[in-house]
Amino acid sequence: MSKPTLIYFDAPVSRGEECRLALHLAGVDFEDRRIPSADWPALKPSTPYGAMPILEIPGHAPLGQTNAILVLIGRRHGLHPKDDFEAARHEAMMAHVEDLRAAVGPTIRMEAEEKRRVRESLVAGFLPDWAAAAERNILAQPFFGGAQLNVVDLKLHMAVRWFLGGKVDHIPADIFAAYPRLMGVHDAVREHAGVKAWYARG
Repeated sequence: MSKPTLIYFDAPVSRGEECRLALHLAGVDFEDRRIPSADWPALKPSTPYGAMPILEIPGHAPLGQTNAILVLIGRRHGLHPKDDFEAARHEAMMAHVEDLRAAVGPTIRMEAEEKRRVRESLVAGFLPDWAAAAERNILAQPFFGGAQLNVVDLKLHMAVRWFLGGKVDHIPADIFAAYPRLMGVHDAVREHAGVKAWYARG
């Protein structure tokens, strides 16, 4: 039987990277198919929702939408809660991360002056409000659900990591520094042995 395939851009970032990490931590032997940006326009019309990542599992139609992919991996491999209410709470936080991406992502394609104006507005309002909401919903430590890493933690980690490098113009690298539980999830994922092993592959 052929192995699953994850399809995403050739970059260790965002939605694709959190799905790669989930598969790796689940112990799934998968094909990591990385698509050059130049090839994306031709591929896009054939994808389930006109976006990546896409998970292909033998015997099934291609699966799109990041959170659906993560929840499937999590349910199958013990990286998502079995309790239905706790699972829903995790999925709400996963949707919260997508709200962040929906707010900041479009600024990437803006002209310089508009980008500066919009991002400064996000820094003044949306981003601290987003982080405060995340903070009050992180009820355990070190991970969102307590001692065990789940797929929601990978999303939170990637969201925070996006800004920490200081490469998102007009948004301070320490934008989330005042939110210790949020930063704690990021740090706990970074220090997780399985995550370190993924990045140590060479």
